[in-house]
Amino acid sequence: MIHDYLPLLLHIGVAIGFAVSALLVSVLLGMAGRRTRVKDTAYECGMVPQGETQPRFSVKFYLVAMLFILFDLEIVFMYPWAVVYKEMVVESKLILWSMLSFITILMVGYVYALKKGALDWKK
Repeated sequence: MIHDYLPLLLHIGVAIGFAVSALLVSVLLGMAGRRTRVKDTAYECGMVPQGETQPRFSVKFYLVAMLFILFDLEIVFMYPWAVVYKEMVVESKLILWSMLSFITILMVGYVYALKKGALDWKK
């Protein structure tokens, strides 16, 4: 039985060994270099860095990004439905009503987001 798991154990061992060796080499080579103030500054294409290191993003940006991901994933669920629709509609109309209910729920969520002002950048 252990013979069946030998390739998996070997793979895990090689992965752990590679990770540990890469970290050790990084630490050892990192100790060899000298740190100076110039080396520790941020590099911006040869320009002197100006301003804060991390610009602050509005919460609206993340909200719109999450809504995009949500609605984008919902569209992905429609592709398999569209592929089998023609052959399934002959047997039953259930496939049409299930997708209509899915789209209705999706539209209710979209209208809710619009009413809440989630997609309005000016607020």
